[in-house]
Amino acid sequence: MPHDELQRAARSVLMPAIAGLALDEPVRRHLQAGGVSVLLGETRDEYVARRMSFERRREETDAQFSAIAREAAACAAAPVLIAVDQELGGIQRLHGLVPGMPASAELTHMSTEAIESRCYEMASSARVMGVNLFLAPIVDVVTGANPWLHQRNLGPDPAEVARIACAFIRGVQRAGVIATAKHFPGHHQVEQDPAVERATVTDDAAALSNGLDVFRQVIAAGVGAIMPGPAVFPALDPHRSASTSAAVIGLLRDALGFEGLIVSDDLDAVSILRGNSIADTAVAALNAGAHLLLVSAEAGLDDIARAIVDAVSSGQLDAQRLFAAAHTVRFHAGTSRAQVDSGLYVSYPVSAGHVTRRVML
Repeated sequence: MPHDELQRAARSVLMPAIAGLALDEPVRRHLQAGGVSVLLGETRDEYVARRMSFERRREETDAQFSAIAREAAACAAAPVLIAVDQELGGIQRLHGLVPGMPASAELTHMSTEAIESRCYEMASSARVMGVNLFLAPIVDVVTGANPWLHQRNLGPDPAEVARIACAFIRGVQRAGVIATAKHFPGHHQVEQDPAVERATVTDDAAALSNGLDVFRQVIAAGVGAIMPGPAVFPALDPHRSASTSAAVIGLLRDALGFEGLIVSDDLDAVSILRGNSIADTAVAALNAGAHLLLVSAEAGLDDIARAIVDAVSSGQLDAQRLFAAAHTVRFHAGTSRAQVDSGLYVSYPVSAGHVTRRVML
């Protein structure tokens, strides 16, 4: 098996997160070596505040987003996924550069059609800037203590969460931007901060059922991507986080029939690492069935890619699983680009078969 093909595949499944609007040399080198995605993220302070900094809001322009998207595509010599957090009522990375969305409380009073229309308008503006992947909407049905998702969730009513989220997905994807429903299978109560603590979701059969029902509805609505979360679900897998659990991702893929892009949450989070190295965690996420792995651009992209290749060579990771994940990522990047180039905006699903420290999404 050609080593270069393995290297390119290992790069393809890594999505480095950067906090600014400049590609540093390691990220450019990563894209040149096979990477096809970048997350234009936020700082930890902005994440905690649920708001972009005054300096960012004052200085960032749509032209800067367009420029970094063009630079990333030029480095990769291929279509590239340009991702941002653009949540409903939560973190909005594009701040005043695109039409804003109402707060969560206001959304409950809006019609489904009005929400979809507003989301289409917002995503259309983002797509012009080169953004083609939203790591949103958050569809966790939050019914208990959850400081991690405070001021980011759509409430405790699963029917309303599903209604708003599906409208968001239809509007966003009609504009040619892939939506990512998060965080599977639904984190109804998380008392710890997964970025800095090992987080566990309390066993609650009814809450788990409600969460899964919302995911069934967003899958039926055609959501292009889904992100498993950072916490452990003892009822499903007592040892691994949702993002690295074959049981949890298997539930998503096999029981719920999801055939789109599976994006891990931040692999450098304490709750996902759980004492392991980020390289071992990346291999575990791929073995579990994730396609695209979110990592800090400062986490050592070269080392992680090398570890993935070594895992294939040693038999810890099946080569075809890696190639299938890389193909899925590239397929979604190419599909999003082709929609815009042709002027044809269609809804997903699409299937290809089967720092600043990055903050928890």
